[in-house]
Amino acid sequence: MESQGLCGPQKLRFVILRHQRTADTHWDLLLELSHEGLLVTFQVHLPPQQWGPDLPAIRLPDHRRIYLDYEGEISGGRGHVTRVDAGTVEILELGDRWRVRLEGGLVRGEFVLG
Repeated sequence: MESQGLCGPQKLRFVILRHQRTADTHWDLLLELSHEGLLVTFQVHLPPQQWGPDLPAIRLPDHRRIYLDYEGEISGGRGHVTRVDAGTVEILELGDRWRVRLEGGLVRGEFVLG
């Protein structure tokens, strides 16, 4: 499925959050599919500096839009998030594995998530 059909000419955003918990640290990649609704979220266990075109990522439940701009403690003792990158996303393909193009300050290029 091509991004024009999914998103049209809209500039959709992404954010990468470093999610620290007592026993573990991982990175959450949150993607807009539209300017409304929840954010599609993937958990990645590699720091963004090590991301390659084939990115092992675990699909998580969708997150609230507040996380596009939020940094700080997460309620319920679920840790702390710090924003490490943000920019625009183009959704190139949906399915079992997602193909996206990210244009951020740190992360740039095409990635297959899954």
